[in-house]
Amino acid sequence: MADRRITPARPDLAAAHLQGQIDAPRYVEGRDYCVMRGRIALRARPDSAAAQETELLYGERFTVYEEKEGWCWGQSALDGYVGYTHLVSLCEASAPTHRVTALSTPLLSAPDVKASVRDLLPLNAKLHIEKDNSPFVRIRDGYVALRHLAPIAAHQADFVAVAERFLGTPYVWGGKTHAGCDCSGLIQTALEAAGISAPRDTDMMEQQIGAAFSNRELKRGDLIFWKGHMGVMRDARTLLHANAFHMEVFSEPLAEAIARIDAIAGPVTSVKRL
Repeated sequence: MADRRITPARPDLAAAHLQGQIDAPRYVEGRDYCVMRGRIALRARPDSAAAQETELLYGERFTVYEEKEGWCWGQSALDGYVGYTHLVSLCEASAPTHRVTALSTPLLSAPDVKASVRDLLPLNAKLHIEKDNSPFVRIRDGYVALRHLAPIAAHQADFVAVAERFLGTPYVWGGKTHAGCDCSGLIQTALEAAGISAPRDTDMMEQQIGAAFSNRELKRGDLIFWKGHMGVMRDARTLLHANAFHMEVFSEPLAEAIARIDAIAGPVTSVKRL
């Protein structure tokens, strides 16, 4: 059966490109938008009280298949995740020229460090520079410090180093920014900063990325998986992971994490190397 998380289909409608693959009473052509807020929640239902499934970041593309009562239902271009978000947080899509490399950078109302802050744009936010007023650049919604940006095709060399910058970040279900992240959100975000595509959830990553191995010494960058949880090795013995026990991105000996998690989620299910 199709995975509902990444399949734009409901009992009442489906994306037009799924016609012939999925039965639906109505098929709809999507309309491309991009996110115009620093981060917005993508939810399973059109309800602000519904749990956050994941987040969409500034400049991310989002294909909308339905607009209704201020909500829209659609699919993320980054990882294919499907859900509902507020239509007011989207705008006409544009081609990005740069990405944010800081954990977050202020979106200013003027090219002045003392100007009012309109929003905070997180790591991996994508934007289109309209004018270079160095040390600030103008984008559609304001001004951003040029030193917090890199060309859209530029990436970090070490995804673990990116993840390490998140130490102490609060644990937030469905989050993927310095304001709060979950275990797979942390890894997906770090990998994206390094130019490596990855699906959103732990089970998807375990199935789709890296090569499994056993009876080999662990090293920096190895991914450790449990049922419903994951982390990354900083070295042969130390695990970095966003977790609900510490309620933050935390670094600890792998042996301690295994002993604690085993009682909750069971044993390690796999180790993957990119």
